[in-house]
Amino acid sequence: CGEYSSRATANGTCRLVATVPQLEGRRCPDLFRCTDEVSYWLHENDERKQQMADLKETISELQEELRNHRHRINVLELQNDDKNGLNLSLGQRFHAQEQRNTEAGTLLHIHGALIYDMQMQIRNLSMLVEKVRHNPGCMVNIIRTSPLLSTQEALHPVQHVRNCPIDCASLYYNGVHRSGIYIVVPSLRAVPVEVFCDMETEGGWTVIQRRQDGSVNFNRSWKEYREGFGDLKTEFWLGNEHIHEISNQGDYKLRIDLEDWKSKHKHALYENFSVDDEESRYRLHVSGFSGTIEDSFSWYHDKQSFSTPDVGNICAEIAQAGWWYHHCFYANLNGVYYKGGRYSAKGKNLLGPNGIVWYTWKDSDYYSLKKVSMMIRPRTFRTRLSP
Repeated sequence: CGEYSSRATANGTCRLVATVPQLEGRRCPDLFRCTDEVSYWLHENDERKQQMADLKETISELQEELRNHRHRINVLELQNDDKNGLNLSLGQRFHAQEQRNTEAGTLLHIHGALIYDMQMQIRNLSMLVEKVRHNPGCMVNIIRTSPLLSTQEALHPVQHVRNCPIDCASLYYNGVHRSGIYIVVPSLRAVPVEVFCDMETEGGWTVIQRRQDGSVNFNRSWKEYREGFGDLKTEFWLGNEHIHEISNQGDYKLRIDLEDWKSKHKHALYENFSVDDEESRYRLHVSGFSGTIEDSFSWYHDKQSFSTPDVGNICAEIAQAGWWYHHCFYANLNGVYYKGGRYSAKGKNLLGPNGIVWYTWKDSDYYSLKKVSMMIRPRTFRTRLSP
């Protein structure tokens, strides 16, 4: 197709020289055809570029869609975690609710038992109040308790008392001179209580204990000795709480009457007698002895706390009774009732003496008395008041 060359001229311009070959036997390529091929490839290249651009756009769209899918997956995972957490939280709350329901059931059972106990107390109190109202000159007005009061206040209703006998001595002063069962209202708590009054032994005695025929078992629990048990007509223990309330509303003396199986009578008298409250375990205070028998009580049992077999006191367990034991006793008026009076540890297979004992009666722990009684009245009591 020839040759060409370029040369620089003297004036600095460029000179292009072309040599045209001979036309014999040879032809110059079709410049137009070459131009068409170039144009085709240029067009193809443009299409490739467009395809690449389209592909890049598609890839961008796919990447964006992929990002959106990932975001949705993350959202779903978070929702799943929330659901799992919610399920766990609901399970925990359900378990806690079950525990609360169990606790509520237990509390309902306890409250039901308390309500039943309170109903029984109210019934017994109502019966006592009804009896008190029949006593001339005595009036007891019970103020109904408010639901807003505490449990302790609700168990002990507030009462107003006017002209009620506080013991058998005050009944005696009001003209009651026949022995029997009466209602008194000790001033400390103003709760009516039935007592047996001995109006014949110089009058005015409130009996707190009596043994006479073995009809009542004195091997009792702390609660029973606290509240009292037995039959006021025969054998009984008035109750440590009542003994405390009566003996602490003034200065009281104690008389103990004793009788053996040969109908021999003796007595012991103590000028000072009182019993502390339950918090002090009904500690005994007794002194000022006189009487027709030697003392077996105050010198050894004074200042002793009350004990029963169920509180772990070995003396009470051996004696099978409640009493102010020391190590262990010289007097045990709540012991086992032995008919005939005589018994022995060997013959009865005992750990120690456990009868109704007053040691100085026979100078022995193994003689059980037939009848005993304990009764109290104010130290200043007089059968006839000064005009």
